[in-house]
Amino acid sequence: MNSYDLTGKSALVTGGANGIGRAIVERLAASGASVCVWDASPVRMDGIRSERVDVTRPEQIAGALARMGGDVRVDILINDAGYLGKNQPFETHASDDWRHIIDVNLLGTLRVTQAVLPCMIRSGGGRIVNLASLAGKEGLAGLAAYSAASAGVIAFTKALSRELIGHDIFVNCVAPGPIDTAMIRALGPDIVDAMIADSPMKRLGTAAEVAHLVAWLCSDASRFNTGAVFDMSGGRARY
Repeated sequence: MNSYDLTGKSALVTGGANGIGRAIVERLAASGASVCVWDASPVRMDGIRSERVDVTRPEQIAGALARMGGDVRVDILINDAGYLGKNQPFETHASDDWRHIIDVNLLGTLRVTQAVLPCMIRSGGGRIVNLASLAGKEGLAGLAAYSAASAGVIAFTKALSRELIGHDIFVNCVAPGPIDTAMIRALGPDIVDAMIADSPMKRLGTAAEVAHLVAWLCSDASRFNTGAVFDMSGGRARY
């Protein structure tokens, strides 16, 4: 089992109640980090602090941050809160739903990052890892809004990394392909089977595999990576 030394680091993970986010929380905690989770759903994990936070609500973000204390230290920020929605043609996709996809996946990442950045700059450095999707690189039919939101996260990562390198803050992005989570399974067995068939490895990835990459990006082993987008696609990514 690979290990990463994050002893003494303070981490904040959005969307950490389930799926990839939960696996990231477990991996960071096992690596020695003190972890706080912000999620709209309840979080029940031993030794993990949590707040009910909806990343589409700026007042909830500000309130949760204030409750962490005026001298709060955030060494690691993981933006994982996400909403996929249904696989459907964009021409019939209800505007309320696709706006929600953009609000959670893209604007939520921007809101949380902007709120936390002063703490990280004040501390003298840190790591930010944004979770996007392979859909943001290649575009997926039936998931047009989700693809657009993920592409925005990728571009935001690259732009922000150039702004923050002088503060010793490294900003990277992980763009998973299909991972075996409830969110992916909810698309239905036919779509999941098609995803597996399209994978050179002929399987879905695991949340634990994504968590290992995230932990490595947060560790001192990753010292020359910023503004990068790391695929987790089992060879499915085409560029």
